[in-house]
Amino acid sequence: MVTLTHAAAYGAALVLTLCACAWLTPRAWWRRPNARALGALGLGTAAGGTLLLALLGHPPVAPAPQLVQSAQAQEVGGIDLPVAGARYRTHDALNLRVAGGVGAERLLVVPAGARVEATGRRDGDWWQVRATVEGKEIEGWASSLWLRRTDERRVAGS
Repeated sequence: MVTLTHAAAYGAALVLTLCACAWLTPRAWWRRPNARALGALGLGTAAGGTLLLALLGHPPVAPAPQLVQSAQAQEVGGIDLPVAGARYRTHDALNLRVAGGVGAERLLVVPAGARVEATGRRDGDWWQVRATVEGKEIEGWASSLWLRRTDERRVAGS
């Protein structure tokens, strides 16, 4: 996304590059348009704009909160967030892992239709959940794509 800051930085870099090229390069380069002059102008503008943006700096964007404390299901920007204590059912057999990601070690497989409880922690699409399988409660990470709210109605064929 181009902001006013980006436009100003690259505009200033273009002006500075034109001045530097007029002063530091042979006059013959600028009598007719050529690839060498265009390259010097393009590279100078790109390098100068990037340098100006780095010098101006931007304050870091605050990370999104990872723990939601509400007892009600929340939706932010069309994305369901894991709510601490909220119950979900598994859409299909669910791999419970030691960390988020398909490369993480699998702890166990939670059967389809089983109930799990969200802890409220998330890492992208991966949510930390608690499940009780064969009388044993275990906590691990699961893909939220395989979880359905308990109040969500089943669609035929799913």
